[in-house]
Amino acid sequence: MTNRGLPTRTLGRTGLDVTTLGYGAMSLDARFGRTISQDEATEVLHAVLDGGVNLIDTSPDYGPSEELIGGAIAGRRAEYVLATKVGCPVAVEGGHVYTRENIVAAVEQSLRRMRTDHLDIVQFHGSPSRAVLEEHDAIGVLRELQQQGKIRFVGMSGTIPNLEEQVGMGAFDEFQIPYSALQREHEALITSAARAGAGTVIRGGVARGAPAEDKGWNIRRLPEVPDERPRATWEGAHLDDLLDGMSRMEFMLRFTLSHPDVHTTIVGTANLEHLRANLEVARQGPLAADVYAEAKRRLDAAAGAAS
Repeated sequence: MTNRGLPTRTLGRTGLDVTTLGYGAMSLDARFGRTISQDEATEVLHAVLDGGVNLIDTSPDYGPSEELIGGAIAGRRAEYVLATKVGCPVAVEGGHVYTRENIVAAVEQSLRRMRTDHLDIVQFHGSPSRAVLEEHDAIGVLRELQQQGKIRFVGMSGTIPNLEEQVGMGAFDEFQIPYSALQREHEALITSAARAGAGTVIRGGVARGAPAEDKGWNIRRLPEVPDERPRATWEGAHLDDLLDGMSRMEFMLRFTLSHPDVHTTIVGTANLEHLRANLEVARQGPLAADVYAEAKRRLDAAAGAAS
């Protein structure tokens, strides 16, 4: 299926049809770029929907992102799948907390900010362990909110080392997982999540270490990776040889979309030109099978040589 030229895939057992390109609203937070006005956010978010994207991901952690979404596209609510997160400090101060009070406060705040009566997916932010979730019956709290009709599906923004355990719990309808050609640590776990029936949403498919032609090596959103790693990985695998007219950004995004168990990848921008470029790349779909296989072979060889 397609949505205005964008391919769609079924998001696991949620049954939701989502476009393979989603929108990451982290880019509306000034900490990850410049300050965005409501008028600018409205223009970008309408362009997102007009371009066919039907998944928007946000979080209480992303500054004014939720309010900007509510102020911009609440009137078009039927056109998009809305995903946000809990665990972020709302009723408490400090880091992520998974108590009943904090989870309920976050959901109520998100509903209010985004001017909606339901959230399609609510994900635990911060990749909490099973023990942390069970301490305050955090999943049970979301199930109660689900029964009340305030949320539809329960998800997890998960990473190593807790992701394998989280998949094994069988409690999550969707996983948001970091992955790109230059960050493949979670590659097999994406498959595990999909085989368990969950939807897979990829974050960082381009931004995490993406080698941009005009700005060098953008690792601003990946502080845990040493500055030299993306460049060394890309150059060690000689990926420029495989571009065949593609930009590096296009190659990165299409590599992510080539993973057979990826349902969608969220990419954020507040720049209309970048958004249009992302839409065009996503419409191209995955890399040719032989190019994808050769890229993985080269990346594996480069990783082996570096170890």
